[in-house]
Amino acid sequence: MTDRLRLMCVHAHPDDESSKGAATMARYVAEGHEVLVVSCTGGERGDVLNPRLQEDAHILRDLAQVRRDEMARAQEILGVQHVWLGFVDSGLPEGDPLPPLPEGCFALAPIEVTSEALVREIRRFRPHVVTTYDENGGYPHPDHIACHDVSIAAVDAAGDPNAFPAAGPAWQPLKVYYNQTFSKARIEAFHEALTALGEESPYAEWLESWSRPDRTVTTRVECSAYFEQRDAALLAHATQVDPDGTWFRVPRSVQAQVWPTEDFEAALSYVPIAEGEDDLFAGLPTDVAEADALATSGGLTVALDTRTEREA
Repeated sequence: MTDRLRLMCVHAHPDDESSKGAATMARYVAEGHEVLVVSCTGGERGDVLNPRLQEDAHILRDLAQVRRDEMARAQEILGVQHVWLGFVDSGLPEGDPLPPLPEGCFALAPIEVTSEALVREIRRFRPHVVTTYDENGGYPHPDHIACHDVSIAAVDAAGDPNAFPAAGPAWQPLKVYYNQTFSKARIEAFHEALTALGEESPYAEWLESWSRPDRTVTTRVECSAYFEQRDAALLAHATQVDPDGTWFRVPRSVQAQVWPTEDFEAALSYVPIAEGEDDLFAGLPTDVAEADALATSGGLTVALDTRTEREA
């Protein structure tokens, strides 16, 4: 008997994995599970967000390679496996009206092309659980929305032996979750904690203009012991993170006290989702052979599918 279950985390760009669910991934790696991060794009069109590096000649000359090197370091810190899906960053269009997306980018690629690439990885790695973004992308970056669309299409196709038969034997992930770590309630908790300490909170303006709709959190994974690992992985993406920015204003000890979890929304599950769930693998057989047999059995009955409620 073994409890080495497998988790696949699908992200749009390198650095997304370190800001969304990284402590959860580190926890599962420490517990002996297998975790694979899939980066849909290389982040080639990202901006350099660290003011200390914005004039760095090497970075300006070869941002694509720099971001690959950053991802390798973050992967090492988290202890996860990693694969590039191989598509090109779409960039974040700005202006009014918005300019068209660049030709050949991820968000414009045909869904049958992008989803087949992810189906191949699903059938190769055989995850029991997949995490990705909700239908809004978490925020409306075209690559994040495309990441959602591709993830859902691939999860549906991976278990169908008639879909992409050249991509390997059918495999049905048993649970899909959306990352919901960035929530108003969490930011309010941090704001109140800083205020109680007599420190200026950088979150007051965020909360005053907050317009994101609340999402349903079904699953809270306690992972505060891995916040230091999470932060180190995020800082490894040095071009994308200001080390003096708001990400790091709340001491980790305070975070562990007021919000010790990373939060997820169950979107699709072939096993029941219990109220107050605290484990992405909850409800699955602890014997990996039994879980594998379930994922390859075919004819599974859906226990939960919130996608039809939100995306119809």
